Amino acid sequence: MQRCLILALAGLIAVGAPGCSKEAGPAGAAPEVYVADVVQKDVPVYLELVGQTKGSQDVEIRARVEGYLDRVDFTEGTFVRKGTLLYQIDPKPLEAALANAKANLATAQARLEKTNTDVNRLTPLAKQQAVSQQELDNSVSAQEAAKAQVDAMKAAVDKATLDLGYTRITSPIDGLVGTTQVKAGNLVGRGESTLLTTVSQVNPILFRAGVSEAEYLRVAKHVLEQGGLKATRQRQEVELILADGTVHAHKGSLDTVERAVDATTGTLALQFTFPNPERLVRPGQYGRVRGVTETKKGALLVPQRAVMELQNLYSVAVVGEGNKVAFRNVKVGPRVDSLWLIEEGVKPGEKVVVEGLQKVRDGMVVSPKAAAAAPAGKGAAQPAGEAS
Repeated sequence: MQRCLILALAGLIAVGAPGCSKEAGPAGAAPEVYVADVVQKDVPVYLELVGQTKGSQDVEIRARVEGYLDRVDFTEGTFVRKGTLLYQIDPKPLEAALANAKANLATAQARLEKTNTDVNRLTPLAKQQAVSQQELDNSVSAQEAAKAQVDAMKAAVDKATLDLGYTRITSPIDGLVGTTQVKAGNLVGRGESTLLTTVSQVNPILFRAGVSEAEYLRVAKHVLEQGGLKATRQRQEVELILADGTVHAHKGSLDTVERAVDATTGTLALQFTFPNPERLVRPGQYGRVRGVTETKKGALLVPQRAVMELQNLYSVAVVGEGNKVAFRNVKVGPRVDSLWLIEEGVKPGEKVVVEGLQKVRDGMVVSPKAAAAAPAGKGAAQPAGEAS
């Protein structure tokens, strides 16, 4: 009985063994990896700088005369035209001052008329020695003093007229007006020119950013190659990327380069100008400017997923003849969308592993399959230190 049971179990094992070995497959099967070609093409290298917008004119509106504010005549944060009334200061005290200045002028003019009459009357009499020369000299002196007094009174009238005009405070430019710093009923202008509000011209809008000395040299070389700053302004080739990631509808240009490097930050300020007819961009917004600084001719590109980094050393796994893997150290350049520019270490048409790197070793034979193509982007390179 026991012998029969042993034979039956041996038969079952013999029957089951072929099926198990079939599922296991050969022990030395090549691991499956996904590869992509090394692509060669011309790539523009972009520079991105973080900065802040400002109005092309930011004009502080101040009270130039002392008085109580009658009314605020604008809606805060809206667009105003040049000459639009913003504030009205109570004009009555200055109207009285102007009337007093005019009265003083009239008195001075009457005094001048009298001295003119005296001089005209005494001049022929002095020639006939009917009056003394001293009496004529006194009249002439009085006439000169009266003329000076009239000039002084005219100046007083002009000043009073100007002061009265300053009670109507209007916008000096077309632009966006800020919030008011004072309300109706406040006393303004006492001892100082009180800040009332600020008006900013926003078309065009300016953008200021700091650039390192090395990046400045790249920008400067590009500007020189393109014919200088004047020619660069005319081309409108710089993009403004707003805080939400959208690109401003109008391209701008490099406007101004600061005179000297800031010793505290080690950066040089660049100023860009952008058309802003919709007045979408306002002063004080943060963003980035993006512009071409050079073009890499015949650049070699691989997917960023194919590049491995270890302690600032970069390498890729190249699948060569016989599907053998060879790890190579490479020198990387700027990033280009989902790709990475390789300056040294690979050749056009070679295949690099993008998926399955953890399964391969140097010299291993693999089973390569084509990786899905990455979505196309702008095809512009961004310096590795500036990549987002």
